[in-house]
Amino acid sequence: MTLLRHTWFMTTRQARNLMREPIWIVLLLVQPMVWLVLYGQLFRNVTRLGGFGTSSYITFLAPAIVVMNAFFGATWSGMSMIADLDHKVIERFLATPASRFAIVLSQIVRSALTAAIQALIILLVSLALGVRVHTGVLGWLVIIIAAILVNSAFAGVSQAIALLTRREATMIAVANFIGLPLLFLSTTMIARSQMPGWMQTAARFNPVDWGVRAAREVVLPGTSWGTVALYLALLLALSAVTAAWATTTFRSYQRSL
Repeated sequence: MTLLRHTWFMTTRQARNLMREPIWIVLLLVQPMVWLVLYGQLFRNVTRLGGFGTSSYITFLAPAIVVMNAFFGATWSGMSMIADLDHKVIERFLATPASRFAIVLSQIVRSALTAAIQALIILLVSLALGVRVHTGVLGWLVIIIAAILVNSAFAGVSQAIALLTRREATMIAVANFIGLPLLFLSTTMIARSQMPGWMQTAARFNPVDWGVRAAREVVLPGTSWGTVALYLALLLALSAVTAAWATTTFRSYQRSL
């Protein structure tokens, strides 16, 4: 209960910090919709190649945009940790009885909650654009859960890197280094059958693709719930591993003080 209380307090603190900078709220709301509309129009004829499971590219794309947005949000989540390190906020928390695990976990929770809100917004915009989730309300829930798990998995990585490097420039370089390769080694924007063989193999081990496939399964007809459960379970396990890694790096940071 102490861990939950401390995590909630610190997550609320970060949410208040976000509210003090309205420009970030606007960007968090607008950017996913821009991606959805622009990508949907740019590649709308690509379904003629076959293998997409639908003739509507926007239907194929919408769940993937939810996951892609959650992924990119996670890769940048470590910036808030670096800001707290630079302003000595973390050091002040270490002088209190606050749970050390909660300090790290709250950063991951804040990022995941942001991804969930964005996921809902993207789905509502997708609905207005004509996208229909084949499995209904349960499908909406699965897509949001997939976004949360993808975000939390990579937010753990981002927090660990932030605690190891403690520099904004390095954090930005690492986020860019891992972001685009993982995006393009997934089925986010293209059907698996249209990818080169080696990319298809790489995609099977790509957590971003796990989230995309879980989210897309519930949108298109012929949903395989076993496949959905498998990918969500893999993402949950990965989230636990990366959170543990972030906690380990935080202990290393403590020893360095």
